[in-house]
Amino acid sequence: MHKSLRLRNRADFSRVYRHGKSFANHQFVVYWFNKKEVERFRLGVSVSKKVGNAVVRNRMRRVVKEIVRLHQEEIVDGLDMVFIVRKGALSKEYAELNKSVLHVLRKAKLLKASRK
Repeated sequence: MHKSLRLRNRADFSRVYRHGKSFANHQFVVYWFNKKEVERFRLGVSVSKKVGNAVVRNRMRRVVKEIVRLHQEEIVDGLDMVFIVRKGALSKEYAELNKSVLHVLRKAKLLKASRK
């Protein structure tokens, strides 16, 4: 994922938490805030120290970023999103994490409508 598409500073994260909406499942919480002046979505990933040590947290951060990168064409534009990784995600394989990320995005209505 390109650096310009990442949420990086505290103010951006705080704005999404304070003014955005959220949806959760057992593995992830996603907060999002509509920001129409941005042509693409921006992503931030947060992993608490309760989840594990630095190696585990960074691995989960990389996995979530990769899953979102692979599905970036399906995600609605003009959003700031923050994924929070829960402890339940640690015991899952990559395919299950992929399914869980798509589930939380679908339930939050952050995926573009499929063309049939």
